[in-house]
Amino acid sequence: MVVVVAVLVLVSVVVGVVVVVLVVVVVLVVIFVVVVVVAVLVLVFVLVVVVVVVVAVAVVVVAVLVLVAVLAVFVVFVVVVVLVVVVVLMVVVATVVIVVVDVVDVVDVVDV
Repeated sequence: MVVVVAVLVLVSVVVGVVVVVLVVVVVLVVIFVVVVVVAVLVLVFVLVVVVVVVVAVAVVVVAVLVLVAVLAVFVVFVVVVVLVVVVVLMVVVATVVIVVVDVVDVVDVVDV
């Protein structure tokens, strides 16, 4: 009878140890899986944030470049308009000078 009790105690201790080891292994596996899943989620979140930031910066850069191009076209337009006005004024001044010189020549000829 003592041997049967000793065997039962030994079996219960072994089963208890196996159950404790299995529980510890399962808990460690669950913790590892949770840590890996959280790490992957954080990595995905960081990558999404980086992609969003890169896209936002690219949009801002493109917008600035378009603005610079529009301003450059406007500046070129203003320069062309100013040059046309200057050329027209030069033609008008030259015409007036030619007319005045002709009138002065005519007056000189009439005076003589």
